[in-house]
Amino acid sequence: MTCRERLVSSLRGEPVHEPVFAVYDWFVENRVQDWNRYFGLGLGRINHATVTKLRLPHVQISEQSRDAGSGRIERDTIWKTDIGELRERRLGEWRQEYFIRQPGDYRILARAFADAEVIPVPGEFDRSEAALGDGGVTLAVPSLRRTPFQSIQIDYAGLERFSLDVAAEEPDLFALIEVMTDVFLREIAHIGRMPVEHVKLWENLSLDTMGPALYRRHLVPLYRRLRGALGQGQKLSVHYDGKLRQVAADIAKLPIDGIDSFTPPPEGDMSTAEARAAWPDTYLWLHPCLGWYTEEERSLATHITTMVREAGGRRFCLMVSEDIPSDPGRTIPAVLDVLRG
Repeated sequence: MTCRERLVSSLRGEPVHEPVFAVYDWFVENRVQDWNRYFGLGLGRINHATVTKLRLPHVQISEQSRDAGSGRIERDTIWKTDIGELRERRLGEWRQEYFIRQPGDYRILARAFADAEVIPVPGEFDRSEAALGDGGVTLAVPSLRRTPFQSIQIDYAGLERFSLDVAAEEPDLFALIEVMTDVFLREIAHIGRMPVEHVKLWENLSLDTMGPALYRRHLVPLYRRLRGALGQGQKLSVHYDGKLRQVAADIAKLPIDGIDSFTPPPEGDMSTAEARAAWPDTYLWLHPCLGWYTEEERSLATHITTMVREAGGRRFCLMVSEDIPSDPGRTIPAVLDVLRG
């Protein structure tokens, strides 16, 4: 079987005889490695296709770039509306300053997203699938990428500003969540009419940054609304890459079909066996702990063998999804050897 056939088979719930080990497309496109060698050895690829885009009629977006030295580029992105402007600053890949710097900025961002037009771009999915061939699968992603609560925290405000304003119950923050929720659900409705099977949200969720009360208040109701917007037969995976124990029972009751980048301790707080017991029918996109790759091959093989055994024989694969493994020229082939048995 090809890598794609094995991955599709496991996604459908068929018994897993040779588990797939696959890498996110972002790493292939942004990290120099001998990827062709790894693909030749059996490594798969997980692509992400953004299948909607937004037209924001109340904002003008511009960028300013400058050389920051040492081969790094500093870039400012400016969103200008009729009630004010916001500015984000990045150095290379990393944000240095967020759009939201004070509570009043939430009103400006809400104005930017007001009356947003959702435009389907299904061709992005088709192009990804054609490029992948037998090498993996493509997951469809909305333009907003995450649920609004997560998006504002991660993409627009940053954890410190966002946490202060959630604690203070800042009205403009919650008004923005409502505006973005409307846009987000309209995106999901468009995706629900597309011929795609697997939809993914880049939630980047860990209970360290939220706690169960906020999860139940802001995410649980929206996940339930998503089920009605998705098409019949479409599957939803969420990128939950941190600690989940406190909401494991909540997750079990939600219309979530896959946990993406699930990581056992010490990075997470549930073992693969505990995850399988909590979510017996959920697809586990398993992320081996990065520390395992620093160990010698016999120890690494033991970790991988244990993870596979605890996954229970169905509905799982392994992935490179948080960072490139240490010494990849040695460790990626070593994992592939273990999975081939």
